[in-house]
Order: sequence, then structure tokens, then C-alpha cells
Amino acid sequence: MPLEQNHIENFLKDNSYPRSKSELFNLLREKIEDLCEICSKDRIRNVLNPMCHHRFLLALRILNGLGVEDQPEFCYGVHKDIVFRDFRNKTVIYKPNDAYLYLIDFFDDFFHGDYRKLTKFFAKKDFKEANKIFDDRINNRDEHFQYLLTDDNNFMVFKYEEKIHVAFIKKNYALCNANRENINDLELLFGLCKLFARIYFPEVKLKLIPNNCVEIKTIIPKETLLKISTTEPTDEDSKRDKYIWNVFPSELDTLSQFSKEINIYIDKKKNLVIRLHIGIESEGILNQSRRILLRYRDLRLIFNIIFRLYNDFYILHI
Repeated sequence: MPLEQNHIENFLKDNSYPRSKSELFNLLREKIEDLCEICSKDRIRNVLNPMCHHRFLLALRILNGLGVEDQPEFCYGVHKDIVFRDFRNKTVIYKPNDAYLYLIDFFDDFFHGDYRKLTKFFAKKDFKEANKIFDDRINNRDEHFQYLLTDDNNFMVFKYEEKIHVAFIKKNYALCNANRENINDLELLFGLCKLFARIYFPEVKLKLIPNNCVEIKTIIPKETLLKISTTEPTDEDSKRDKYIWNVFPSELDTLSQFSKEINIYIDKKKNLVIRLHIGIESEGILNQSRRILLRYRDLRLIFNIIFRLYNDFYILHI
């Protein structure tokens, strides 16, 4: 029977064979180097159909602290250009979701003309000067994006329409078109929540619970609750009635899948309060031990539900 992936995984988990595991890693490293060399030499193939899916071996090097000099030069150049073309809404071979770039190249793609200044300011953590460049682009050059620096200055989050990009400041790289990647840092999670709240639901209350989670609290005001039908709605009833009766329970179930904790209660003012504790991983579903790591796409789903509650039940009231 041929070797399968789980066979290798089990072997690597076993602590009994350190020398053999080292040899296996060397074989893998040599295979990767040979593959990248072959792929880079055939430039037409590299552009149209790289030998690693969506050039993930570039991310492997970036995430492990290797510099641009350790990357296959031609392949990385193509990768950077694909991110740029997608940003400019031009035709690309594939959508560069979850694409990593060195920070200087991220600035070159998204803020060309100011990228050298931005690289210098970020290296010195002179975010006041960097913010002047971003604000000038927003206010005077009609560029449509939002940005936020997280509380401890470790991340800067950029939102262009529906796309999210994250600058990992200490690690000197950026994640472009964040989608399926996991959110591995609570500071980053809180920053994402603050940015989306500022844009879409500013009255929703946010609170960081250190080393644990982000608390998100929204309400359905008492006056709105009193207008909702107490019986199952008919075709003539309002959209809000139909939402509460037919959609809201399933959305609460969705929220519970990505929450460490969810509470629904009536406060002292008789408002219905929905309080979520969102962490970088959930506590599992239906008493299962498997935990779910929070991804950017999951957080977007959470925000969509909160925005609907905020827009349909809070904004209409005030």
C-alpha cells in the first residue's frame, strides 16, 4: 500500500525518531527547492500554471521569516503583479485570496508613489506621518478605503470595498484579500471589529476581554419589540416580523457556532440584548470537543448578521 498523508503525519508526531524525521525534512526541503527551480525556469508555465497551488510556497517562506532574496525571483514578481492587477480590477489567472506580500511590496501595489515613505514610517513606527499619507489619499485623491491601527500597534487593517488586507507590522508582511486564513491574534480580532463597527454599526458596543475574547453587544429596543407580532406572521405581516420568526433563530445558531458564548436577555430598560463573546476559536458545537478556528470569512458572516439587526431593528427605531 502506498504512503498516504496520515502516515507521514503520524510519523512526524512520534518523538521516537528524531534522526529519521530530520532526514525526512531534508528530503522535503530538497524537493521544494527542485520544484521551484524547475517552475521558475519555465516562465510560461510559471505564469499560467505554477507547480504549487496559487504559489503557496511563497507564503511558506514569508510566514517563516525568510527574506525576498530567499524567494524565486520571477515567481514572486508574478505573484506581486497578480495581487496588483486584482486590486486594479484587471484580468487575473486566479483570484489571489489569502495572498502574502512583504510589506514594502504591499505598499508598492496599493500605495504606489508613497511606498518608500510608508515603508520608512512603518519601520520607525511613525504612524502619525503614515496616517497623513492615508488621509490625503482618502480626502484629496478620491481613493475609497478605510483603515485602522490596532491598539498595540502590531497590525493595520485596510478595507477596500469588500476586501480586507492586514499589515503585520512586526513581522514585516501583509495578508491581501483575507478570506480563509485563520485570525490568530486577539488584538487583530478587536481591530477588525472596531473597523467594521465604525463603518456599519457605530452604536454597537465593543469590549476587549484580555486573553479571552471580544464582547459584542447590540440591542433590539423595547419600542421595536412591542411592534413585533406575538404570533407566527402571515404573508401580510412586516418583514421584521418574518425575520424574527423565520430567520432569527437560524442566525442565532450560526452566531453560536463562531462564539465562545452567546447570551440573550431583557435588560432593565426592557430592551432585548444580544451579547456575543467572539474569540479566535469557538468552544465547539453541540458538546463536541472539536473547536473551530475563526476565519476572516466567518467574521464577515457575523458582521452581516449584526448589521442586519442594527439596521432593521435599531436604526429604524431611533
